[in-house]
Amino acid sequence: QVQLVESGGGLVQPGGSLRLSCAASGNINGISSMRWHRQAPGKQRDWVATITSSTSTMYADSVKGRFAISRDNAANTVYLQMNSLKPEDTAVYYCNFRRGFGSTARDFWGRGTQVTVSS
Repeated sequence: QVQLVESGGGLVQPGGSLRLSCAASGNINGISSMRWHRQAPGKQRDWVATITSSTSTMYADSVKGRFAISRDNAANTVYLQMNSLKPEDTAVYYCNFRRGFGSTARDFWGRGTQVTVSS
């Protein structure tokens, strides 16, 4: 099992920045990728960013150029630096670790952290 705990959410004004953290514990062997997703009220959960075991990164078009995902292997932590925040970035942000690939992959999820962008 992998336990994930997100932190760093809060209330920020438009144009501001936040850094989310996701600390992992348990058996993290075989983790192939780490992701952030978000879910706004009344909407489906959407993928935001991915960092792979080889440190390749990918971003949703809506956050490209504003958000940056990174990882600290020694600390078993993945981060999401969010800059130039917009009201439409308001959501609960979830961390997700994936073990393996394809149809046999297994996902682990945190409980989320609330990000609110408002003046």
